Amino acid sequence: MSKKRTPTADELESAFEDLKAQLSQTSLGPRKRKDLEGRLQGVVTSLSELLDELHPIAHPTSVFDPGNPKIVGRFISLALIAQERQPLGNIPKFYGSGVYAIYYKGAFEQYASISGSETPIYVGKVAPAAHHARTPREQGEKLNSRLGDHKRSIGKAATTLDLTDFEYRSLVVQSGWEQAAEEYLIHLFQPLWNSEIGILYGFGKHGDSADTRGNKRSPWDTLHPGRTWAGATKLIDAKTPAMIQQEVAEHLQVHPAFQTVDDILKSFYDELKQV
Repeated sequence: MSKKRTPTADELESAFEDLKAQLSQTSLGPRKRKDLEGRLQGVVTSLSELLDELHPIAHPTSVFDPGNPKIVGRFISLALIAQERQPLGNIPKFYGSGVYAIYYKGAFEQYASISGSETPIYVGKVAPAAHHARTPREQGEKLNSRLGDHKRSIGKAATTLDLTDFEYRSLVVQSGWEQAAEEYLIHLFQPLWNSEIGILYGFGKHGDSADTRGNKRSPWDTLHPGRTWAGATKLIDAKTPAMIQQEVAEHLQVHPAFQTVDDILKSFYDELKQV
């Protein structure tokens, strides 16, 4: 059997020029364009890695920059995990804005694999009440108030959820760093109820009328009915219960829960390695 021949640099360059010529004469739809962009980005990444391998001097895969918001977001997230978990049903009054995580430890069947684990079912951020607030008092009771909103939403879904099965962690953060921390928390945990995940979105919405929802009931309200404004008869489900359950099962299989804080720390350390 003949050995597979590696294309030469000239052949790769020629193929690239051919692709450019074809694209200049072709109109791609949104889906095909997105697919092509993803595949080309993969090629770019592979070529970049190949260039690093060919270079006689090793090149780190990343540079540790303490001023990079993504790096700061990671360490804020780690500080959040260091906080004790508290019952969501009993939130004391406190000042400050920042980030938080909500955890589930109940018996709802679809959440069995994350129940009691260190993977939150929802994470969020709250900006300060006053721009450039420097102290928790200046930030106001924003974090406390947001947790209270979530407590009430879960309390209204009493046919499927029990408020005593929920805990939270919260961290008051210097104004301006909430966004970076939330982005990393979502990246790390892929929380089921966050709208960014695209499965059980709708939990974070509160207090608005059914008319603002495009006549679609959110998947969260479909699976956990009880909020008055989401129960309007004129609303239709954005997803069927069967569809939601399938998406939840597939998501949890791809993103298994962190069972211990040590598991989280290992993932955190691995992402900081320069290899």
